[in-house]
Amino acid sequence: MFPKLHPRLTAGVLLATSLAALAAGCGSNDDKGSSSTGASSSGKGAKIALLLPENKTARYENQDKPFFEAKVKELCPGCQVIYSNATQDAAKQQQQAEAALTQGAKVLVLDAVDVASAGAIVTRAKQQHVPVLSYGRLVANAPLDYYVSIDPYKVGQQQAQEQLKALQAAGKSNPRIIMINGSPTDSNSAPYKKGAESVYKEGGATIVKSYDTPDWSPDKAQQEMEQAITSVGKGKFDAVYVANDGMAGGAIAAMKSAGLKPGQFFVTGQDAEVTGVQRILAGEQLETVYQPLKIIASKSAEIAVPLAQGKPVPSGIAPDKTDNGAGQVPSVLVPTLSVDKSNVNDTVVKDGFLKSSDICTKSYRSACQEAGIQ
Repeated sequence: MFPKLHPRLTAGVLLATSLAALAAGCGSNDDKGSSSTGASSSGKGAKIALLLPENKTARYENQDKPFFEAKVKELCPGCQVIYSNATQDAAKQQQQAEAALTQGAKVLVLDAVDVASAGAIVTRAKQQHVPVLSYGRLVANAPLDYYVSIDPYKVGQQQAQEQLKALQAAGKSNPRIIMINGSPTDSNSAPYKKGAESVYKEGGATIVKSYDTPDWSPDKAQQEMEQAITSVGKGKFDAVYVANDGMAGGAIAAMKSAGLKPGQFFVTGQDAEVTGVQRILAGEQLETVYQPLKIIASKSAEIAVPLAQGKPVPSGIAPDKTDNGAGQVPSVLVPTLSVDKSNVNDTVVKDGFLKSSDICTKSYRSACQEAGIQ
């Protein structure tokens, strides 16, 4: 028997609280980092370091960075963002953090390449009395000041629930699942996996193959899917759990190469990348999980700006607590939403997260019309 699945919340209900809170609250990329500045209207400028982990996943350069910089500029025109992307290199990120501290950063907003080794970055910042906000991924066993992200366990549950619902509708009982999970160095990967596994267990699904994918690499995901098809057999699985859209692209490429039709295997995803949404509209991918990155980035900026200026952080902005092994970290956990063909227009397009012109290229115009995307 499948578990009783809760109806999907609409985008407006799910995100209304976070958006209301936001309303009330109110450079270039290279190895060494870059900065953007504005003229100060308050005379209280400060330097804020934004340290992101990689650029294989489109969100970091296209969403997180510009959203964060825009909110900082809105809140503090005189503040300077020192930006660096570590390109999945933990040692490089350590160097980038050291460089930001040397340049006078008054707060680090850190999305760690490796959440275990990144504790050294937090320790170094604390030695200079610089607070650290853990962004997206929770740095383990370190004295963090704040954490802003989503609830990864719930994301895994969302993905698996949508998948099992589709399998049930297709008449697939006791389905067999191949799992392609995220990077073991990402603190979110294990909760994504455990959340999905909890739903599969309750729903009577069997996991026939499971991989933890280094660096969230689409190429490695493609190789893993090729191995799974060979090992399990073409007719021996019913669905493919994939932790994000980039890797879903790799898994789908492997299925196509093997002569399989990806749409028959209810492939999951995450991040609402343009290519992921296009695959959903084309019937190759079942769903993606939409993280409202604008809210995540904006909330992080609302915390980082006063920290950098030596001012109190607004009361109530971080109502949650998350245990990272070193203590209970004040947290903001932003709700997420599963997106499929039926609600693309009412979620990622309506929110301005993706442009319909980017989604509805020539190859996808007909699918966009069918989905009501203007």
